[in-house]
Amino acid sequence: MLVQDRVFSSSDGPKSLNHQSRNKFRLFPPKKLDFSTWLSENIFRIGMIILVITTVAAVFCLRNYYTTGGDAAALLCLQSTQSHSIHPKFPQINWNSIPRVVDKVTPFSSFRSEKWIVVSVSEYPSESLKKMAKIKGWQVLAIGNSRTPEDWKLKGVIYLSLDMQAQLGFRVVDYLPFDSYVRKTVGYLFAIQHGAQKIYDIDDRGDVIDNDIGKHFDVELVGEGSRQEVILQYSHDNPNRTVVNPYIHFGQRSVWPRGLPLENVGDIEHEPFYTEVFGGKQFIQQGISNGLPDVDSVFYFTRKSTLEGFDIRFDQHASKVALPQGTMVPVNSFNTIFHSSAFWGLMLPVSVSSMASDVLRGYWAQRLLWEVGGYVVVYPPTVHRYDKIEAYPFSEEKDLHVNVGRLIKFLVAWRSSNHRLFEKILELSYVMAEEGFWTEKDLKFTAAWLQDLLSVGYQQPRLMSLELDRPRANIGDGDRKEFVPQNLPSVHLGVEETGMVNYEIGNLITWRKNFGNVVLIIFCYGPVERTALEWRLLYGRIFKTVIILSVEKNVDLAVEQGDADHVYKNLPKLFDRYSSADGFLFLQDNTILNYWNLLQADKTKLWITNKVSKSWTSVPIAGNSDWFAKQADLVRKVVATMPAHLQVSHKETVKDHQSLVICNSEVFYVPRRFVSDFIDLVSLVGNLDIHHKVAVPMFFLAMDSPQNYDSVFDSMRYKQKPQSNSTFYSPEAPAVHPWNVSSEQDFIKLIRLMAAGDPLLMELF
Repeated sequence: MLVQDRVFSSSDGPKSLNHQSRNKFRLFPPKKLDFSTWLSENIFRIGMIILVITTVAAVFCLRNYYTTGGDAAALLCLQSTQSHSIHPKFPQINWNSIPRVVDKVTPFSSFRSEKWIVVSVSEYPSESLKKMAKIKGWQVLAIGNSRTPEDWKLKGVIYLSLDMQAQLGFRVVDYLPFDSYVRKTVGYLFAIQHGAQKIYDIDDRGDVIDNDIGKHFDVELVGEGSRQEVILQYSHDNPNRTVVNPYIHFGQRSVWPRGLPLENVGDIEHEPFYTEVFGGKQFIQQGISNGLPDVDSVFYFTRKSTLEGFDIRFDQHASKVALPQGTMVPVNSFNTIFHSSAFWGLMLPVSVSSMASDVLRGYWAQRLLWEVGGYVVVYPPTVHRYDKIEAYPFSEEKDLHVNVGRLIKFLVAWRSSNHRLFEKILELSYVMAEEGFWTEKDLKFTAAWLQDLLSVGYQQPRLMSLELDRPRANIGDGDRKEFVPQNLPSVHLGVEETGMVNYEIGNLITWRKNFGNVVLIIFCYGPVERTALEWRLLYGRIFKTVIILSVEKNVDLAVEQGDADHVYKNLPKLFDRYSSADGFLFLQDNTILNYWNLLQADKTKLWITNKVSKSWTSVPIAGNSDWFAKQADLVRKVVATMPAHLQVSHKETVKDHQSLVICNSEVFYVPRRFVSDFIDLVSLVGNLDIHHKVAVPMFFLAMDSPQNYDSVFDSMRYKQKPQSNSTFYSPEAPAVHPWNVSSEQDFIKLIRLMAAGDPLLMELF
């Protein structure tokens, strides 16, 4: 109707104009018809033609969409014709005029229970669900979807079919997909409507250990039955750590949970110490699963060698562990208890893939949990999940692997000045839509969810002051609590571990301690969309952080833009960003770093390939192209402006003014004590067009005499042309150049070779 209104109004305009034009033609002599006149007279016809073309294109795209089974790719042409606002429309809600919704359609309108188990069902009742239905004191609520058999039923279980869900009067129903477990959102509201104070979020293939939810979980936080105990807590000593792998604490260092950023899977050392926190506010409780833990497709498909299911065990005697504000952990919908103070955090997003929904919910809820003074606690094994020899494809989790690291950093940094929790929740959902973590659909879904919560009688918790904005207390020796996790048998690329891997773990810890405060900067010439995650996975286990530069910026992959010919000009801002780092190691992606051979290098000295003749050369200016002469002139200009100590060092080394020192600069290291000199030298270059291969050796010669450089790279394996023979690689060399990596297959080949020096690498792929 709106489109028709626009057509009618626009058509009236041209008709009126044409009538006036005809009267003018009778009074005045005819004028020459120029383009602007023709355009004004035919604007309506042009508009109609464009409208017809757009309509035909849209119909064609929709036809492709439905004939291809709803493939999102078929809608690309349609989406390209639509205009999307950068800022979604913020929902306007009158919080004081939301009517109460009561259950008038189910046989359970008068039923009340404080403890609910909510599960999604797509098939007939599983054996695990049948056992769950017999747990005393808990009411099981099964939520159906379009794949659930019509005659589904189980004694003692409340079942909500699609039809019944639609009649409950909840706003969220309009946004839920028909065939997904995220329809559990309706179940959460139903449980709250019927008196829930605790909700156990679980799937139907997990056996609750000993059929006792309270064996490890803290079902009661206050009053009779509550444990009222002090809980071990991860230390906040490292302010840069924003996420942890809880599986390490429970004895499985080589396993990581779904939702952990891939760049963090290599952090396998146990905690040097913990702190403690008083119990009572663990409003979200994440349980560990034996058998098939909650792992991602990368782990699942790289650890399979047979058709036998996983049976991974965790330390059942390990203490539960809490997360301080500023540190997060993956939270799922398979084995988690929510207390009433965190019921608002049960909402499962609808605009992301199903395997990303509960993980995004978990991080979103954790950040908001800090606003009410709550925290997440991870518990020893509470269920045993059975591996059905199936897993979701990697494509279902792509949202996680691309965005989750950025999401965590965003959430930790996010602040809100609103004074009510629901207003903060809506604000955060709005900003997350702006940032692309989910779409405007989830913003509208959040608004519907919050209104539904109020309509079933939920009262939003009061806000507490945010600890993140207060100075952190120093952790004294008396506050440090030790706990050394077990190292339980695991699997490595499908090979079951029957013994301990203490030797390999020890090496990894040694390397991490040595380089844990060194920043690695990689410049990628190859396709970052195929290699960025892999580079971080490979080197992130060893170094403080891995920064990736490339010609083109990629926000989703956290790849920063850099100029290949002048990449040294990008380094000062990175030096300033990590002002506490011991040093900075620069590496081109065509060079492989064998970090295990760098332990003896002096981290207070400069490292570069000045003794590798094919990398570092002195080129005569005469007889070569003008480029060398121009670069030599620019070098002389910069040297002439250097401070005394830098100029003297450069001139004492470079005696021949008829030649130009060039270094390919594939790999070099700048320790902390030379960072200020490096920054000063870059500022002296300014806008001069000095190439990276010329600037870096000039800087090094100015900062210190070559006789003081560490010789670690003198023995690197170096060729000028790419090598296709794998025998060229040597694990005994500190570095290998050149080596081409442009795909995941190339990485797997490389990892198999590098495993000769670091056997634990075989766990990564």
